[in-house]
Amino acid sequence: MIPWETLGTAQIPGGGALRLMRRGAELSIMSGAIELMNSRLSGSEQALASLTCAPLTSHAHPRVLIGGLGMGFTLRAALAALPAVAQVTVAELVPEVAAWARGPMAELFAGCLEDRRVIIRLADVAEVIGAGRETYDAILLDVDNGPGGLNREANDGLYSGAGLNAAALALKAGGVLAVWSAVQDTDFVRRLRRSGYAVEEKLVRATGRKRGARHVIWLARKPGQNVA
Repeated sequence: MIPWETLGTAQIPGGGALRLMRRGAELSIMSGAIELMNSRLSGSEQALASLTCAPLTSHAHPRVLIGGLGMGFTLRAALAALPAVAQVTVAELVPEVAAWARGPMAELFAGCLEDRRVIIRLADVAEVIGAGRETYDAILLDVDNGPGGLNREANDGLYSGAGLNAAALALKAGGVLAVWSAVQDTDFVRRLRRSGYAVEEKLVRATGRKRGARHVIWLARKPGQNVA
């Protein structure tokens, strides 16, 4: 068995730490003993983007906000689904993750950071959301293992009533808040509906194939119709 090798470590603002690990060609990002993402399991991260962005191809100038660079799977899938006139902003809280994306993880990102549609902001996605007013056609959140602050307690605010209302203000009419989770959460679905969203829950395979663990994606639509 090939042993795991630590390629890098990073402190998460507000508490906690990340480790970038490698075993042969396999990469993993860990928070303590918990694996947050693995280069061999990208199906649900890609589905987060494809399910959300595919309907935006008819929009004149779609604008999308992604919370977290991760291993680039969501960003690459979003770019594949979106037209040339789109703009994709990625808010990444941890500067080291952005550095890993251009270093040890560069092969996974496959040059997508150089795409002219992409803007990288080293910032808390909650702050970026809070600064928006009917700015985005879609907001994609995959900054934790679900609607709770596993990696960082401050992430709880994204999924609270106040956080969901802030996202609604940042979305255009008919815009979608898409949230990835490792598990189902009926309380979170109720909070989404209380905040006025129409909610679809999708179960997708982590592997992107017919077998393997199922992850959850919520597509929460703000009322109204985008006419852009």
